[in-house]
Amino acid sequence: MDSLDGKILAELQRDGRLTVTELAARVRLSVSSCHRRLRDLERTGAIRGYRAVVDPSACGLAFEALVFVSITLQNRGTVFEFEQAVAALPEVHQAQRLFGDPDYLLRVRTADLPSFQRFWDEHLAALPGIHRVSSTIVMKEFVSERPILHQPG
Repeated sequence: MDSLDGKILAELQRDGRLTVTELAARVRLSVSSCHRRLRDLERTGAIRGYRAVVDPSACGLAFEALVFVSITLQNRGTVFEFEQAVAALPEVHQAQRLFGDPDYLLRVRTADLPSFQRFWDEHLAALPGIHRVSSTIVMKEFVSERPILHQPG
């Protein structure tokens, strides 16, 4: 990946709906050269996909909590079962396995505190291999969807 590829990625992160013609103009390449680089970035996985950034509150998911989970046994079976169960929960919008304690960080979105409590009681507490669960409520998000690559401009 060179600086032109970085510029292409930065522009697409700013506006993923750019046409190849608009993108080529912004990065100062011919349309054919830009199109070739774009396809290479997609083929190699540097670009994993395109999507809309949706406001969770507009979809009725105004409540967000960070949930920290420690599991009992860190063997392959327990980890696999836990991760599969978490992946099946639509309220979990992001899940990360961590080094150290806790073992996992889950970003959970629900409509409100009572629905989060129901989610906790009915789903989190029933996850396989749970040793300890704690959570904190997100007060305010002030950095979101930050581009991976940033080009001045």
